[in-house]
Amino acid sequence: MHIISALFIDDIELRQVSGPSTRIDLTGIQFSAAAPQPVPLTWAPHLCIIVGCPVDHPGTGALEVVFRRDGEEIARNVQPLQVEPGKFNYRLVRGELEFEDYGTIEAHCRIDMGPVTVVPYTLLPPAG
Repeated sequence: MHIISALFIDDIELRQVSGPSTRIDLTGIQFSAAAPQPVPLTWAPHLCIIVGCPVDHPGTGALEVVFRRDGEEIARNVQPLQVEPGKFNYRLVRGELEFEDYGTIEAHCRIDMGPVTVVPYTLLPPAG
């Protein structure tokens, strides 16, 4: 299996179209956000990971996401994956991230011991 996409989002919707075929509507794709209040705070953005499974793959594996700040692990999520061979699926990961100061974290995503996809996310000072 492999990661097709990994993005922080506000919402995801799946819809069927003729074929039959599936459309994935992602809204609010983001790489940063203004904090709702001054730090320290806990922030929990939604990370959407879309996974593809080759037809010759058994369709099972483990998705691991490690959230890092300045190279240090601050949160980790591991969950089983099951994807029908020749198809795709998605997982939502919501890390509870502690911010003592504004800055960037990186979500390091991988399936089993495969290649790592890194997605940055920056918490900015409150608007105003």
